Amino acid sequence: MPDNKIKQPRVLVIEDEPGDAQLVRLQLQEKDREAFAVEMVASLEEAASLLRDQSFHPDVILLDLNLPDSTGPDTVKRCRQLAPDVPVIVLTGLDDHQATEVAIEAGAEDYLSKGEEGASLRKAIRYALLRHERDASERLALTVFNYAREGIMITSADGIILEVNASFTRITGYSREEVLGKNPSILSSGHQTGEFYRQFWEDLFRDGHWEGEIWNRRKNGEIFVENMTVNGVRDPSGEIVQFVALFTDITEQKEQQTQLEHLAHFDALTGLPNRVLYNYRLKQSMAYADRHGTRIAVGYLDLDGFKPVNDTHGHAAGDVVLQEVARRMQDCLRDEDTLARLGGDEFSLVLESVAVPDQLGGLLDRLEAVISEPVLWEGEKLRVTASIGVTFYPQAQEVDMSQLMHQADEAMYTAKQEGKNRYSIHPSAAE
Repeated sequence: MPDNKIKQPRVLVIEDEPGDAQLVRLQLQEKDREAFAVEMVASLEEAASLLRDQSFHPDVILLDLNLPDSTGPDTVKRCRQLAPDVPVIVLTGLDDHQATEVAIEAGAEDYLSKGEEGASLRKAIRYALLRHERDASERLALTVFNYAREGIMITSADGIILEVNASFTRITGYSREEVLGKNPSILSSGHQTGEFYRQFWEDLFRDGHWEGEIWNRRKNGEIFVENMTVNGVRDPSGEIVQFVALFTDITEQKEQQTQLEHLAHFDALTGLPNRVLYNYRLKQSMAYADRHGTRIAVGYLDLDGFKPVNDTHGHAAGDVVLQEVARRMQDCLRDEDTLARLGGDEFSLVLESVAVPDQLGGLLDRLEAVISEPVLWEGEKLRVTASIGVTFYPQAQEVDMSQLMHQADEAMYTAKQEGKNRYSIHPSAAE
């Protein structure tokens, strides 16, 4: 047979007056000694010990506001900390409605004056347990709201902030009081355009949800990136009455992504484009030259005398030389030109819109000059020069990117064979 026995409520009485405590026990058990399981303590400290060290877990707490170790509404707050999910009924001998109202605001479920009839006390306990059970899902939702790591913002249908959680404050720097009644635009960074937000609201009202990245501004002025999901809350008629937005601060992940993308396309030592980015830009420049009937110059550059610098003074000195030479060469070029480090002491060039090869002479001479200037290292002057090979695109014969690089490389070796510290033009590039 199924067990239809009604659960025996467990009541913890926290009361320092022995007479009042015994009266409560009698009132709870006067109709049926098995109706309630009752434990009595005289202070919050004893209550904490009971809850911590014994197996008694109350379903409801009857609490005197004035105890040896606590008085007033603060007693309720401390009791709630001891047993966060247990309903509390305040017992007071004071005819002080204001004090009992404050106790309710502090977290008590109900209050009763001492000496009331046993029926009133038993009924208050039963009602407190029913309310507590009924509101369980609401308390769970509130717990999730308060402790979620995601920022949560609830707005009205017209975009007025109705509620935010603690993570919202942690992420944005704005307190709850500062944003209630305001529009979420107080977070706007100006990164997104008016058209972005127009489309945002259009999608939100049409689909009832939206998900994406938004750049916002914290209270301290710092820009941050958030991954946001917004869902509409509809009334029984299907009309959207509220929006619930959940967002996560992904600023650090975006920065890491940017750093990884930079490392994938730029040389870590000099900050110049690496081989991957150089190949992409050369391909783009070739396509532009084909479309607009212009010419580009493709250069290959190798430093003369770099190995002795490394062998004599160490890699740290060699790194300084590479950095300084890269900076000087970059200063000689236009914004539209590309200088890349392919590795070691090898560099490549893409020079845009070169009408005739003779126009390059002045630039190549400047590059040779700035490279040959000494680099100071720990009081010593370190010197290198450069051998540069150059070819052009387009040519009379069809050539691809790898052929251009090979031609420039061949021209560079010609410059080395002719004595170094000079440039050479590949013969296939002649008009």
